Amino acid sequence: MLVVAMGLLTACKSPLGDGHSAPGAALERAELRVGVGNPIDTAPLRMAVADGSFTRAGLHVELVEEPDQLTALNELSAGNVDVAFATDVALFTTAARGTPLQLQGEAYTSAPYTMALVTLPSSTYTDLAGKKAPKIAVDQENDLGTLAARSMFATAGGDPAKIKFVTRSYAAMPAALRDGSADAALMTEPFITKAQQDLGARVLADSSRGATTDFPVSAYAAAALFARANVHTMAAFRGVLADAQQRAADQSVVRQALPRLAGIDETTAALVALGQYPTSLSGVRLQRVADLMHSTGMLANRLDVPSLLPNSP
Repeated sequence: MLVVAMGLLTACKSPLGDGHSAPGAALERAELRVGVGNPIDTAPLRMAVADGSFTRAGLHVELVEEPDQLTALNELSAGNVDVAFATDVALFTTAARGTPLQLQGEAYTSAPYTMALVTLPSSTYTDLAGKKAPKIAVDQENDLGTLAARSMFATAGGDPAKIKFVTRSYAAMPAALRDGSADAALMTEPFITKAQQDLGARVLADSSRGATTDFPVSAYAAAALFARANVHTMAAFRGVLADAQQRAADQSVVRQALPRLAGIDETTAALVALGQYPTSLSGVRLQRVADLMHSTGMLANRLDVPSLLPNSP
């Protein structure tokens, strides 16, 4: 029974640094191309590349800036990048469609006011459930924003099936609020803080409620075949990433780096709400995302997230 219990535990929680290759184990390759996006989510990885942490582990990591996560996942499938960053929702959607993926690390978990529904100060939309069929702007269709908005609306007592989603980039969301294309916008940081600074925007509802409290947001994944062929290399990658995520637990370190990484000023960097940077791959934590996707109809069948973790039975 103890052996079975240990096996189940491994399936549920895999430390990113589980991680470090055995002493003397040769890396299968010395270079990794990593597709990256959101600079807040990926801050620890970016800092670890900049300070030489990967180089000291015998890895040269090339960061490939991707315009969006769909491009990143397409590049991963094509073999143009070895690891791709994306929201957990996008990764699980891809996996559910039959693309073999292996998760290599959780990037970011939400905290209060890191993700919220935002309105303009003149808006009459002051109660989330006050509109029966609100128009809500999200940055991409059927992604994290859609999932979070539906969950938040349901928690407030509304019918999430009646939400009318409009797709806008974060930069274009204020215009959608002004011209009435959207009643509210699902924003993340630093866009929430910028909208508050520039427009006096207010938060209609924080995402840290109900099913999306402290919610897993994003992760890194490799093609499963590539990961199995480069076990030691990927273990080294996860080990350095885990160390970097641990250092990012000190928010001051992240805030100091944000002007350089995210192109925001020091005042904004000091004000943005920051989430958490997990140091382990938790099947239990990530299963929350897949299960919410299933219950809201974003996944036709329940996805077994632990099967996407390294060393999973």
